[in-house]
Amino acid sequence: MRNRITGAMVAMAVAAAVSVTVMPLAGQAGRGQAPAGGAAPAPAGQGRGAAPAQPAGRGAAAPAPRPDRIAGKPNFNGVWQAMGTAYWNLEDHSASGLNQFWQLGAIAAIPAGQSVVEGGTIPYLPAALKKRQENMAGWPKSDPEAKCYMAGIPRSTYMPYPFQIVQGQKDILFVYEYASSNRIVHMSNHTEAPVDSWMGWSNGKWDGDTLVIEVTGFNDMTWFDRAGNFHSDALKVTERYTPMGDNLQYEATIEDPNTFTRPWKISLPIYRHMEKNFQLLEYKCVEFSEELLYGDLKKKTE
Repeated sequence: MRNRITGAMVAMAVAAAVSVTVMPLAGQAGRGQAPAGGAAPAPAGQGRGAAPAQPAGRGAAAPAPRPDRIAGKPNFNGVWQAMGTAYWNLEDHSASGLNQFWQLGAIAAIPAGQSVVEGGTIPYLPAALKKRQENMAGWPKSDPEAKCYMAGIPRSTYMPYPFQIVQGQKDILFVYEYASSNRIVHMSNHTEAPVDSWMGWSNGKWDGDTLVIEVTGFNDMTWFDRAGNFHSDALKVTERYTPMGDNLQYEATIEDPNTFTRPWKISLPIYRHMEKNFQLLEYKCVEFSEELLYGDLKKKTE
């Protein structure tokens, strides 16, 4: 049976977002659920969790059309997902095999991919470049993803899993399938991060129809991809989400003077899921990483 994100998780996060007024994604029961109290539900097929249309003749009212705008701003409500190979490596890379998993053959191979980095390469400081090479040599055990750590920003955006945006007239909620993580984008009352964390602290604003999010307050325990690209706790990420038809253009400017010689930017499209009844599914991965994290300790006590 497919498990769903509990509605309670999303509702609690939205409540923490200072009473977000939500335009619900249709059919919000179970995982991926938006809190009750918003406007009329969107039509079937307009995002993961959409409720099936009622057959004619049963007295059910036709679902309201999905609004193009909310409080004068573009409607970003929906379930979104990136395509491509940025989650493997932000830079250009050739197809390659994983020798340690040779029994899996092509299943464990890495597909080739094109760079999403403006200018092609990430401008590392010399010492940081050496650290990136060490990270890569230790993969996959060295990768925070293997340990089920929350992926951080911008990595959560282009991992091979969907994420949901819940937008009202105030703060905005992002819910990610991987590791059941989430974050609130504070659209008013901007403050500094109270503590460093995996997902950072997000303050947002509108630049015309573009949602701009400044994210700070990171720890140094996340990577940008599976190729060992990393950062320090001085990281600052400025995201831009711009409407592009039914989809979004995503940009993220990376600043970290402890790791890079200058700010650099990535850019890629994000696609809205249009399938009927599409919704986030539960991916609590901690149980799959326990042997990796604690296996040595367990063997010592046996």
